[in-house]
Amino acid sequence: MNDEAAPVRINAGQVAGGHFRYYDFVMAAFCVVLVLSNVVGAAKVATLGGLTFGAGILFFPLSYVLGDVLTEIYGYARARRVIWAGFGATVFAAIMCWVIVIMPPAPGWEGQEVYEAAFGQVWRIVGASVIAFWAGEFVNSYVLARMKILTAGKHLWSRTIGSTVFGQGVDSLIFYPLAFLGVWTTEQVVTVMLTNWGLKVLWEVVLTPVTYAVVGFLKRREGVDVFDEGTDFTPFRTRV
Repeated sequence: MNDEAAPVRINAGQVAGGHFRYYDFVMAAFCVVLVLSNVVGAAKVATLGGLTFGAGILFFPLSYVLGDVLTEIYGYARARRVIWAGFGATVFAAIMCWVIVIMPPAPGWEGQEVYEAAFGQVWRIVGASVIAFWAGEFVNSYVLARMKILTAGKHLWSRTIGSTVFGQGVDSLIFYPLAFLGVWTTEQVVTVMLTNWGLKVLWEVVLTPVTYAVVGFLKRREGVDVFDEGTDFTPFRTRV
């Protein structure tokens, strides 16, 4: 296959079960960003330049960018498979954190309080995160796939930003109340929720040139341009 050949428009059903060069790498990147953002970054509130936000906002939006790339390049069905892989990876990370925290510390080891402070709320955070991520990512992928058909594959920026507005909106609306109401003040929850939603959308706008570059590169290398015409958009399956 000529790496520089123009991608061929095909229906998503035509590539069911097919092999792609870079799909597994994008999946791995998606899962790594998702797990680290939720386990490491979600529990900390930071203030920078007078703006208060969840620290995970610096990296978590990359999962939505990668989700956009997955849907745009490989279609909804393969994006759905990756979303479920990310779901499983996040649940495993939560179990691992819980087991490590509850294990009795060795005599003389003084790091237990640090571990409990960092990961003591991980079950609530991960529970909220998994629900919010699951709903938000599927909304994001669905909106992008539908918009791609409506725009005939043109104006990539409109569907990456538009899908993020809806997907991140659902994600933030679910995650912050479930994770932090009763831990933070209601005012702080609302402030961080709205601020982070705005920042996530802004991140998508800022990263649009990167998205264009990655999408263009992958379409040329994979040689196809997948449209989800006739796709079953149920989230409750993993087959492609």
